[in-house]
Amino acid sequence: MISTVDFITPPVDDPYWFGQIAAANSLSDVYAMGGTPIMALNLVMFPSKALDLSLLKEILRGGNDKVVEAGACMAGGHSVDDNEPKYGLAVTGVVHPGRIWTNAGARAGDALVLTKPLGTGVLFNANRSGKLPYRELEAVLPVVAALNAKARGTALGFPVNACTDITGFGIMGHGVEMARGAGVRIELDYRSLPLHPNAVEMYRRGETTGSNKANRKAVEGFWDAKRKLAEAEEELLFDPQTSGGLLISLPEAEADKMVRALKSSGVAAAARIGRVVTSDRPGVSVG
Repeated sequence: MISTVDFITPPVDDPYWFGQIAAANSLSDVYAMGGTPIMALNLVMFPSKALDLSLLKEILRGGNDKVVEAGACMAGGHSVDDNEPKYGLAVTGVVHPGRIWTNAGARAGDALVLTKPLGTGVLFNANRSGKLPYRELEAVLPVVAALNAKARGTALGFPVNACTDITGFGIMGHGVEMARGAGVRIELDYRSLPLHPNAVEMYRRGETTGSNKANRKAVEGFWDAKRKLAEAEEELLFDPQTSGGLLISLPEAEADKMVRALKSSGVAAAARIGRVVTSDRPGVSVG
């Protein structure tokens, strides 16, 4: 059995999209372990005296639709009054005991595959500050709200050594966690990273998130750059993702086949982004 819980504040003003994204984000932990979600409970924090309950109804509709899409059942939930809306799920899933993926099994000689683009954090903030029109943000919402179910299903056909989902700590934070857990060094190829349109440009224009600084501090001393990165490019490495993709470590000989299989299954942004090497300095290098 897998049991996990997560909730977020609204990344967008549209309540239905909020529900969908929050639910996909909560379900992702189960997929990152190679599992299948079977049941979910709503976690609702809502200012019922300040906001119309019709908004909450749309949030819950979005979450329920995403749970149904995942093939799980919504079994109820719990709500409290709060000053700001927050929504997520407590999720129960199942996984074969001999095929549990962890984030600590990467091996030297592995390649790394990422299944969703990076940059959601800065795009959400840029929309709020008026730097990014909503119509441009809206174009990426289906990717953000997409379940990692197809990626997980495809990856089950390959010898996965480690897997994690990229969420609030960004690609760097989760990469360092994976490298240190296995006692290896991860080498990321920056040019191969799939990026959401305009993400780097928003950093160039001075936009950031409330998590970038903390994410950078958390991995201080465990990463380096093999080539000079522009400040905006570097910031993207610490961009907090909401409902991000899976980062998968598998034998190098299988990586290109996995990318092709992922793309064929509809995971359009799947890309090979780096490799795992032996090192006495576990962490991440970016080239």
